[in-house]
Amino acid sequence: MDARAMWERYKNLLVDHPTIGLRLDVSRMKFGPRFFDEMAGPVGRAFDAMAELEKGAIANPDEGRQVGHYWLRNPSLAPTKEIAAEIEQALAQVATFTASVHAGRIKPPEAERFTHLLHVGIGGSALGPQLADGALGGAADKMRIHFLDNTDPDGIHRVLSTLGTEGLKRTLVLVVSKSGGTKETRNGMLEVQGAFRQAGLSFPAQAVAITGAGSALSKVATEEGWLEQFPMWSWVGGRTSQTSVVGLLPAALQGFDIGELLAGARACDEVTRIRDARQNPAMLL
Repeated sequence: MDARAMWERYKNLLVDHPTIGLRLDVSRMKFGPRFFDEMAGPVGRAFDAMAELEKGAIANPDEGRQVGHYWLRNPSLAPTKEIAAEIEQALAQVATFTASVHAGRIKPPEAERFTHLLHVGIGGSALGPQLADGALGGAADKMRIHFLDNTDPDGIHRVLSTLGTEGLKRTLVLVVSKSGGTKETRNGMLEVQGAFRQAGLSFPAQAVAITGAGSALSKVATEEGWLEQFPMWSWVGGRTSQTSVVGLLPAALQGFDIGELLAGARACDEVTRIRDARQNPAMLL
């Protein structure tokens, strides 16, 4: 293919979505002129299946579970008014709690305010917050976030040593587990509880649970009188949980504008639901 032909192919295949700041060039991928026609059937079926899932179809027949992380960005798409209301209530709870923490109305017993955030979770419960922190975090954050995302003793020791007793006095602990039975998360929580005891501090007074209703973690948090509990729904998978409380609460506490984050995710959802495969960056990739 000569330079002019390559230029024409580039112009014909370039995908530009300025609303989300995304431009995709697939012109160097090896597919012929009939590729989109040949793929129209499979692509159409994929879009139909995705639309059914987003309307509330069961994705996991064994457990009877839906998959609805898209509803988090736009509750009006939720299949029931009850689910939409739960999403809105959770967002309001995050906003109220965050404002109270930042204003010092919710504060630790031994300090004027919370300045550190210790996130205890593994896999999908930690990946989103870590990504957000790496992409958006900085010196201007309202709270500095730390992660315990595995059971490596050296890693746990390093984080707890970095905080020290004075840091722990100002640390809000988020324990994240949908089932509340994840062993790695529980082990991390036990290590943190031990550090609080050694420092003579009250762990429940500085602990928050993000978990499923009635889970083992929820029962512990209720019995011990933790500071707050936030919901984690069965229809949100760990690796798609960034726009649920799992990702939004730590982001808000760090000082990020979660309204903007949700608006951006919603805009990406709209772009990736375009049924014309030539204009859909997700389908092209």
